[in-house]
Amino acid sequence: MALARLHGGPLDGQIIPMDSADQDSLILPYSETQLTYRREGDASNTGDHDGPTEVAFWFVESGDDIVPDVD
Repeated sequence: MALARLHGGPLDGQIIPMDSADQDSLILPYSETQLTYRREGDASNTGDHDGPTEVAFWFVESGDDIVPDVD
């Protein structure tokens, strides 16, 4: 199993499971839009006994403007 560690954007700090550690980008649903994160750097924890593989992804853009609810 591989994990994506998200940086920046509205999902900053989230860790989500990935199908493959070879992915270069992630397109994730967010409310009524989509967020794009792009891979930066190499995977870490790739050994047999050091936990799940982690890959860093950085926020690139959202499909629409993200406006926090001010209610």
